[in-house]
Amino acid sequence: MNRLSVDAFKEAPKMPLIVVLDDVRSMYNIGSVFRTCDAFRVEAVYLCGITAQPPHPEIHKTALGGEDSVTWRYFKTAKEAVEELHRNNTFVYAVEQCEGSTKLQELSIVNCQLSINSFAVIFGNEVKGVHQEVVDICDGCLEIPQFGTKHSMNVSVTAGIVIWEFARQLLLK
Repeated sequence: MNRLSVDAFKEAPKMPLIVVLDDVRSMYNIGSVFRTCDAFRVEAVYLCGITAQPPHPEIHKTALGGEDSVTWRYFKTAKEAVEELHRNNTFVYAVEQCEGSTKLQELSIVNCQLSINSFAVIFGNEVKGVHQEVVDICDGCLEIPQFGTKHSMNVSVTAGIVIWEFARQLLLK
């Protein structure tokens, strides 16, 4: 199946995307995000606040080793992570439903690439979402349109959809 070893993965070029988890409670969600990040060769995962860190058996259960291949860092708060991302010339999106948000299907990152080094997307707590103080310092918000009775989706599902859109625009051009 032409799979990379962990060592080959670490050496391979990465998609210029950093995934930030802001107080994500479920270790199964964290593991699922790691696995998706491995699938698309995401640059890194930033774990913030109460978000658990590897190694942990519950993270491994869904990550299936993705936590070993994908580079990750821990920050006390997502605000600290965003501040560092901005210092590194990274364009940061919060994935949240808010006034003025960009619908995911309207995202055009090709137009943003001229003056930035990479992108970051922040996914929030399963109940409260991304902290408002973090949303306030982001460069924009992304929103996945929804057509049912619910106004939210599981954080790992949301991450998969958003990461796929970045991969579609950055890797599959």
